Amino acid sequence: MEDNILLQLNNISVVYSDVIQVLKGVSLVVRKKQVVSLLGSNGAGKTTTLKAISGLLKPENGYVTEGSILYDGHSIHNSSPETITRLGIIQVMEGRQPFKLLTVEENLRVGTATRWGKPYKKDLELVYHYFQPLLARKNRLAGYCSGGELQMLVMGRALMAQPKLLLLDEPSLGLAPFLVREIFEIIKRINEEQGTTIMLVEQNANMALQIATYGYVMENGKIMMEEAADKLRENPDVKEFYLGTASSGALKSYKDVKAYKRRKRWL
Repeated sequence: MEDNILLQLNNISVVYSDVIQVLKGVSLVVRKKQVVSLLGSNGAGKTTTLKAISGLLKPENGYVTEGSILYDGHSIHNSSPETITRLGIIQVMEGRQPFKLLTVEENLRVGTATRWGKPYKKDLELVYHYFQPLLARKNRLAGYCSGGELQMLVMGRALMAQPKLLLLDEPSLGLAPFLVREIFEIIKRINEEQGTTIMLVEQNANMALQIATYGYVMENGKIMMEEAADKLRENPDVKEFYLGTASSGALKSYKDVKAYKRRKRWL
């Protein structure tokens, strides 16, 4: 493995309950200090890919049945979520589920659970630096926060764990456009200023590709396209199916497109 590769998925397949195959030979690479976007429509397998990395397949009776996942050169596929979290891989789940009966600051302190006993004051200050609305609401019960505040809260809670690899699942979901821009700007700043490696699963391809270094496009459990983010933004198929800039309004699938070739990263 190259020195600058933090995460590598090698031809992995994922099956739920021994019968339902969701991922079919997925390979991708995340390099240190990059923002890597994984794009695709609903049901493409994006969230399952994140769960395969973070170990959250296990509670749902899912398993990596083929291939391997290497993190910093070490095999982690099918490891427990606790083991993977302690390695510095932190996933922010879709849905923004806080501990509603705890205050905002108590929720943030939960993020230190993997490192009990270590000082966290500076981490709190860092979270409030990036997510300033949380500071004014630190003593408010999380259950009374707005959708935008909850997204900031769950991301801030993840930062409290001092992640080496931050996995973000649909951070823009259900947010107003101005909040989406704010959230993505913060993601970009965290990457640039803290050097945090970020893997971003997102349906808002336009915003995701603006802050990403590299991008993958997934359909039906397979990686169908990959390229530097700036080149993906200019790809005519990506424009039509994900950026909404084509003249035709008809919905299509990549399997109907003959203008590209599927690439494989494995031999």
